[in-house]
Amino acid sequence: MTAVISTVVSAAFVAFINKAVRSGASVAVATEGGASVQADNPLVGESGFGDALGKEIDIDDVSGAEFVLETNSPVLQVANDNKDYTQDEFQNISVYEKCNEAVVNITTQVMGYNWFYEPVVTSSGSGSGSIIDKRGYVVTNVHVIENASTINVSLADGSSYEGRVIGIDKECDIAVLKFDPPENVELKTISFGDSTSLKVGQKVIAIGNPFALERTMTTGIISGLGRPIQESDNVIIRDMIQTDAAINPGNSGGPLLDSQGRMIGINTIIYSSSGSSSGVGFAIPASTARRVVNDLMKYGKVNRGVMQLSLIQNTAKIASYAGYGVSSGMIVSRVAKGSEAEKGGLKGGTKAVQYGRFNTTTIYLGGDVITQINGIAISKLADYYSALEDKKPGDTVTVTVWRDGKFVQLKVVLEAYGDASSSAVKSI
Repeated sequence: MTAVISTVVSAAFVAFINKAVRSGASVAVATEGGASVQADNPLVGESGFGDALGKEIDIDDVSGAEFVLETNSPVLQVANDNKDYTQDEFQNISVYEKCNEAVVNITTQVMGYNWFYEPVVTSSGSGSGSIIDKRGYVVTNVHVIENASTINVSLADGSSYEGRVIGIDKECDIAVLKFDPPENVELKTISFGDSTSLKVGQKVIAIGNPFALERTMTTGIISGLGRPIQESDNVIIRDMIQTDAAINPGNSGGPLLDSQGRMIGINTIIYSSSGSSSGVGFAIPASTARRVVNDLMKYGKVNRGVMQLSLIQNTAKIASYAGYGVSSGMIVSRVAKGSEAEKGGLKGGTKAVQYGRFNTTTIYLGGDVITQINGIAISKLADYYSALEDKKPGDTVTVTVWRDGKFVQLKVVLEAYGDASSSAVKSI
């Protein structure tokens, strides 16, 4: 089975469905020509975006604890006085009429250079997004705008605007864009709902732009909750919503709505062997999206707590060489001097060895091996990031390490990125 990122993007964005969903799955990314490719596609530079990222913008009201969204999403009335429709049909119609104008079509272009070093458009893609603020803020997926040099946001009335990136969070695959509507235009918005009280079997509605068919609506139910999905090598998104509502390439970034027209999730991934809907789609829950969007709109990044460490992926070969009694987890190579991680008792390695066949680097063995954080098993770097995804600077976590032939639990206070003398997590 193959997992498919549900947007038509030309850049190969490799994603893997967690083994809990289906062991050994790989990713096929749909392209405009209909072909599927399997390849690594690292982000361009540190930001992963071209000219669309880094343009400054004034954001109002960022001093409070939470960014205040300006919305115009009224409470949906679903009383059915029209005998031409069933109650269910009338509810679907009401949700669509309330929300469809707040769903945008996002198209991107990726610039490159030809043999004569002339700038040319090398690829393009499209996806969906939701207007969450009347000032032109849009939430979507990172992979929808990956590597984009230009971003266009198209509205229901046919108007199109240049979008710019306010912030991205690759660990949750969430991006916030901004476009500037005319002063006489009042945008329709979609409000976040509550994803913490969802039930399996609950009706859901998806609106997006599958295969560039703008503002397409599909319905279904919640098929599962709390799904941990591995989207890329170092990203596991926890607590994903599984739905059987038809989601196809181009739906990525669009809203998953409840029967009142509230956004309970952001459609992100489909699980399919053909590249189209197979009845298994996944959405980032609104509880995660709300927290991430708030930080992105206030700071341009997510203010997560970190441990100031250098980490190495443990393997059977390394474990045998170093004499570890476990062959999984993350080896602590170095701990930043004076950091909270050091104060919490984490120990780095003392034996310097050269690692790698071609581009060798020095690592230090003999230190702790992190096997759990707050009870979450840590077998690879993606697990480590996932365990800390919702943590803030100042939070205390329980870190279980393998040390001297036994498991030891440590209490470690998390720091803001860059607080200590060295960078946060470095991995090999």
